[in-house]
Amino acid sequence: MNIILAQQNYHIGNFEKNTEKIIAGIQAAKAQGADLVVFSELCVCGYPPRDFLEFEDFIAQCHKAIDVIKTHTSDIAVLVGAPARNAQREGKDLFNAAWFLYEGEVKQVVHKTLLPTYDVFDEYRYFEPSYEWNIIPFKGKKLAVTICEDIWNLGDNPLYRICPMDQLIAQEPDVMINLSASPFDYDHDEDRKEIILANVLKYKIPLYYCNTVGSQTEIVFDGGSLIYDAQGNIVKELPYFEEAMGGIELEKLVGSNLPPVKPSGFTPLMALEFDHNIHRIYDALVMGIRDYFGKMGFTKAILGSSGGIDSAVTLAIACEALGKDNVRAVLMPSPYSTSHSVDDAVALSRNLGNPYDIIRINDIYETFLATLEPYFKGLPFNVAEENTQSRIRGNLLMGLSNKFGYILLNTSNKSELSTGYGTLYGDMAGGLSVLGDVYKMQVYSLARYINREKEIIPANIIDKAPSAELRPDQKDSDSLPDYAILDRILYQYIERRQGPREIVAQGFDSALVSRTLKMVNTNEYKRNQFCPIIRVSSKAFGVGRRVPIVGKYLS
Repeated sequence: MNIILAQQNYHIGNFEKNTEKIIAGIQAAKAQGADLVVFSELCVCGYPPRDFLEFEDFIAQCHKAIDVIKTHTSDIAVLVGAPARNAQREGKDLFNAAWFLYEGEVKQVVHKTLLPTYDVFDEYRYFEPSYEWNIIPFKGKKLAVTICEDIWNLGDNPLYRICPMDQLIAQEPDVMINLSASPFDYDHDEDRKEIILANVLKYKIPLYYCNTVGSQTEIVFDGGSLIYDAQGNIVKELPYFEEAMGGIELEKLVGSNLPPVKPSGFTPLMALEFDHNIHRIYDALVMGIRDYFGKMGFTKAILGSSGGIDSAVTLAIACEALGKDNVRAVLMPSPYSTSHSVDDAVALSRNLGNPYDIIRINDIYETFLATLEPYFKGLPFNVAEENTQSRIRGNLLMGLSNKFGYILLNTSNKSELSTGYGTLYGDMAGGLSVLGDVYKMQVYSLARYINREKEIIPANIIDKAPSAELRPDQKDSDSLPDYAILDRILYQYIERRQGPREIVAQGFDSALVSRTLKMVNTNEYKRNQFCPIIRVSSKAFGVGRRVPIVGKYLS
């Protein structure tokens, strides 16, 4: 039996395009002599559909798409993901389901059992868990079909009370097939492989794992679909961050004389390593921008180019994602901007070949100060005057965005967002955040990766001390701890959910930890007003992190 995986990039709610893509995958699988082609979780409607699932018309369109797809299954079996109605009328109205189509018919529907409700997942809000488990007979073989989370309940501290494969293995299946929508984060690839290996070694049969690819607003799916033989060896791995198809005959995966593989035991990233999987982070950010623009029908981006590392990395990634001619950089020097910052920003755009403009804000700034002077009542210069410059820049960028149809890319990094080091309605403006899940030290790693073959980002941008340049001789270090230390504290608190005692026990200064955690918690109100952030870590700000704005904890 020749089983092929179809790793595709879907668009949530775009039934016409999704259906066309699935049918094209079926035809390509037929050309490769496939008996069965496997697509990913909820591929018919796109993942995650969220509250679209509450509309009857949305479900009806899913099922209309299934009716079209099944007409192409006269001589090939197909596994696709789509919602299924709960005919029992007990519990929720829908199941997250895998549909087995063959000979122009729906032969069997498998329901997902384990419904994640953590981080970016909220499936139990919409779906009823399965209450029955049956193999799918096909061409003399027994298929144990599961959906994403269904294979993740292994280990010393399982999250759920049941393992679907424990139920299915009693029916003596020949193979496991998993339809998945497993998001990318820079530590997840290793985790994913360990889980799949653990399933293979426990149940001692091959496993075909089909993961989706593509970005859905803030969530990036990296693909990397896998096929394991019965001994726990990877025999096929599809590419990351691109659509692909590939398979292997089931008979080649069993009866091998290869020795069994002992699982290495997955260990989460305990301390932030700034260069860890930086090439994957880069690819995820490129895909995040490209898909956000492509699926929303946008073509051109704009951003403020300050001569600093964050805007430089954002500009370089955006040019890669959208093409240099489609990204406009605007340099907006103020009275406190240094000449080398302007020169660096110009050199960057010339290296990249993207269009840029220089709009000096000195006169606008002086007009603002003169207008506000009677109301500032002679109080000394402080953050109010600093932030006025940032808000002027935000207004200029949004004016150009409105006039010419650009989407404003935000350039703030995760270290800044964590600590509130940003101006609401100023440098926090934007339609999409590129670096909002990337710590400052990782931004430097991205810059070095971008320059791996030749200098694109000028060396001075990378080497100079970071500064907002909103007052004379300003440095980020005036307000924030050294980023190399700050980022590690933030990682322990945000990604690893370690409290102050645990972080101090790792050797960090107690007063610094208290100050840092207080900054994080008291600035939740800023992040709550922020734009979508491309997610590359295991805990990004946005839909996957739910912290009260008015909470008192550690503040």
